[in-house]
Amino acid sequence: MGLSQNLLSGKHKYLFGLILLSFISVICAAFSLNGSDDFDIARREVLLRRIGHEVLLQSGDSISRVLPIKKIAENEYQIRFEHELTFRPDSLVNTTQRLLAKDPLASDYVVNVLNCGNASVAYGYAISKNKKDDIVTCRGRKQPKACYMINIKFKPTGINTAKNGYLLGSLPFLAFVGFIFLRSVKPRKALSKDQHTNTFNLGSVLFDAKNRKLIINEKTIDLTGTETRVLLIFALSPNETIARSRLQKEIWEDEGIIVGRSLDMFISKLRKKLEVDPNINIVVIRSKGYKLEIGV
Repeated sequence: MGLSQNLLSGKHKYLFGLILLSFISVICAAFSLNGSDDFDIARREVLLRRIGHEVLLQSGDSISRVLPIKKIAENEYQIRFEHELTFRPDSLVNTTQRLLAKDPLASDYVVNVLNCGNASVAYGYAISKNKKDDIVTCRGRKQPKACYMINIKFKPTGINTAKNGYLLGSLPFLAFVGFIFLRSVKPRKALSKDQHTNTFNLGSVLFDAKNRKLIINEKTIDLTGTETRVLLIFALSPNETIARSRLQKEIWEDEGIIVGRSLDMFISKLRKKLEVDPNINIVVIRSKGYKLEIGV
């Protein structure tokens, strides 16, 4: 039981390591995407300033400044001007479409031109990736000179969706990496001497794995290290078939040499030492392996 708990504890540690690896990978991906976001946002703000610049030129103003672009919401920006201006709706629509076409994440957006004094909407329109869904009105009507602000609200399917797509898309890859990691570092079941810390009741025989002994009616039978390792595998799974390949792998693999007849020899020795109790026997399961049978 103690050995099983140790193995489970080991698995939990490696599972924790796997979860930690996946978490770190996701965090790294998120930071990487955040860096990309910063660049895209900076580029978008430059395009918005360019829109403001061209609006001033169309108004006949080549001297006054476009004030710093203000981000007023998660996906909404405001273009402000130093002085009053006038604008033509047709020119504003064409300018925003031409310049924002350079922003791959700005396929859908709404533009509202506000009066500075009361924030009322002087003019507005909506542009969609699907051209038939565009909403553009009042073309050809020149707006009077006044203090205006231009608010542009983007549909939140750009940067945030791209980020989510990258993160969700990376999950299968992280799962694959975790699977490889778990297979490569999962705790071995090879039974070392330090793991022999338990006693098992095998019928009327007490198996002391730690001290390599069989005890029955106060009589002690000594076991070799290899006999102990073999019997411990059986004791952990009584009345269950243990594959021959598993026994060979777990007992001799660390020594670099696997000799087929060695297993038969140790099974034979264990049978003789267990024959003190006729209800205990290690039997051959043809083409499969061995089983420690314990009668009632």
